[in-house]
Amino acid sequence: MALINLAPETQSFIAKDKKLLIGSQWQDAGSAALIDVINPADGQRISGIGDASNADVEKAVAAARQAFESGPWPEMKPGERSRLIYQIADKMEAHAEELAQLETLDNGKPINFARGDVFASIGAIRYYAGWADKIHGSTHNINMPGDHHVYTIKEPVGVVALIVPWNYPLVMAAMKLGPALAAGCTAILKPAEDTSLSALRLGELMLEAGLPEGVLNIVTGYGHTVGSALINHPGIDKIAFTGSTATGKVIAHAAAEGLKKVSLELGGKSPNIIMADADLEKAIPASAMGIFFNSGQTCTAPSRLYVHEDVKDEVIKGIAEVGKSMKIAPGLDEESMMGPLVSAKQFERVTSYIEAGQKEGAEIAAGGVRHGEEGYFLEPTIIDQTNNEMTVVKEEIFGPVLVTQSFKTEEEALALANDTEYGLAGAVWTQDISTGHRMARKIKAGILGINTAMGADWDVPLGGYKQSGIGRENGREGLELYLNTKSVFTTL
Repeated sequence: MALINLAPETQSFIAKDKKLLIGSQWQDAGSAALIDVINPADGQRISGIGDASNADVEKAVAAARQAFESGPWPEMKPGERSRLIYQIADKMEAHAEELAQLETLDNGKPINFARGDVFASIGAIRYYAGWADKIHGSTHNINMPGDHHVYTIKEPVGVVALIVPWNYPLVMAAMKLGPALAAGCTAILKPAEDTSLSALRLGELMLEAGLPEGVLNIVTGYGHTVGSALINHPGIDKIAFTGSTATGKVIAHAAAEGLKKVSLELGGKSPNIIMADADLEKAIPASAMGIFFNSGQTCTAPSRLYVHEDVKDEVIKGIAEVGKSMKIAPGLDEESMMGPLVSAKQFERVTSYIEAGQKEGAEIAAGGVRHGEEGYFLEPTIIDQTNNEMTVVKEEIFGPVLVTQSFKTEEEALALANDTEYGLAGAVWTQDISTGHRMARKIKAGILGINTAMGADWDVPLGGYKQSGIGRENGREGLELYLNTKSVFTTL
């Protein structure tokens, strides 16, 4: 597929093989082999990224440590740090279309959605730029004998490893870099090997904005090599990870060995409950977009549909019609509403789940097949006649696949919704506001929507219950992940 309508800056960037950012220098990876960058719309190579070695990780951690211990960043006045972070956001805005095109080429998502991701990322950076000069401790009146002045100080945790996934590459990088930089930390960013382009371009823009040497380092490569070297490195003070629960458990074990601070935003299998009295004109399209948006590659996607038996047929038919109306096309097509899955591996994973569901007795109500002859496109899929013992209901598929069941009572719906190892998000559709709030209280998840399938804002904490993670990102709570609290006692 020809790469048409690309900005000259985009063409120039993808034409060169990518290096690692260590200190303030772009360096070749220790391994001579490059990792191919594949356009998921046609399966063709468009560029290559470095495959970092253990020695590269050592150098990146050393650069970040030196920048933290003796560089200007942690000692910089908060107002100055805030101003520089704002300048990074301004740089991103000036190159917004280029970043969006890189995201679409790398991930496959429709260009209009990629543009939204870029401006969301800029919003994250600006949000935390505003926090940089609002970090403060507190004073305390204590009960110890004598006269004391007691106060707390908030200090950066140190060198942080930021490991981000491939579904929202730039958004996830900004979500972690924003608070880390505002707190005064130095960072090593490890983007997903499938989608490293926007992170590398962001690194260039951050250096252009004046970020001091070693504050940001970027090492590309595979999770089992580069990621493993980072999480096990004694020079890392905190690990922030977004990705699968299985990988999160590995990171938690590694963090426990070194007693590193850790925050984990992990998988989800979120319930979407549509009551008999729901406004279906709103619930149906929102539920469809919730699961089919970003080709279903969203951790909070409402992927388990529990719908009252009185309206089940109408809801499933409506969601299927929405799916059929979505234009499935390469992301660079301005009219595309649904792009490909991110990789051949992910396409095989998602289709294997569909096959497993059929073998377990479920029925395909819509989609379930490849779209087109090239690339990794999959038709929006609805799997009906499921139960909570089926693999497709229990496990996170991470594709445009909705599994459905009916219920009779509110109690039954809640039992079905909570019968999962995950607890990231959920939604309830009802015109009875008391029912909505009552059910929201009883669903065991970190993010709940009432008459909305998705919700997110940089000021609102994001995170899950159970095996969906540890800690909360966004807002003040997201900033606290990158701060230590020191208590100081002074005898007067």
